Amino acid sequence: MRPLEEGDVSGLCRAYLRNRDHLRPWDPRRSEDFFTEQGQADRVRGQLEERDAGRLVPWVLTLGHEVVGAVTLSNVVLGPFRSANLGYWVDAERVGRGLATGAVRAACQVADGQLGLHRIEAGAVLANPASQRVLVKCGFDVIGTASKYLHIDGEWRDHVLFQKILHGRSPG
Repeated sequence: MRPLEEGDVSGLCRAYLRNRDHLRPWDPRRSEDFFTEQGQADRVRGQLEERDAGRLVPWVLTLGHEVVGAVTLSNVVLGPFRSANLGYWVDAERVGRGLATGAVRAACQVADGQLGLHRIEAGAVLANPASQRVLVKCGFDVIGTASKYLHIDGEWRDHVLFQKILHGRSPG
């Protein structure tokens, strides 16, 4: 797991093309442009701009030079809230090998140690028990079910919402 870089465009393009069917049930509908180098270049540029503004922390998961997943802390809010949302995905060929669990744990360590966040929130589609298991293994607690929470694969989908409290320190 390493920070996203501009040079990851081609690797992300290949990874999303390779995982198009695997990710379809868990992702919003993607335009054809999303699966192109230009689409990924635009996306990476936007993510790096959000990172520079302090609202996003994007990483890629790599095996050698191959991108095999991604982890993102988005909607980073400081002040008294000190929270972010967690998203992640892993290549279909790497599922079930602990990669997602390790990446989520690493993101939580950065969120606490470097960003000083108090909590992280994550959601998993009801039909995705594997993602729910990753979150539970990483110490997230269920906080409820959100009806029609996100528009995923062409429909508004219910999600199980989780949170992890990272520490009890005062903001500062």
